[in-house]
Amino acid sequence: MKNLKLKAARAALDMSQQALADAIGVSRQTINAIEKGDYNPTIRLCIAICKVLGKSLDELFWE
Repeated sequence: MKNLKLKAARAALDMSQQALADAIGVSRQTINAIEKGDYNPTIRLCIAICKVLGKSLDELFWE
């Protein structure tokens, strides 16, 4: 399932996929795959994304 909440949170900060990837130490392709729903990130990666975007796990990864 696509993660539109992640994409929206990233866009709200005017942050590119590459900028987010660089901030957490993964490839841009990883961020793209998470947003498209092709990759299920580890909890550690989810937490890193949340910290950078200033959101909670509930806001970005749970329905």
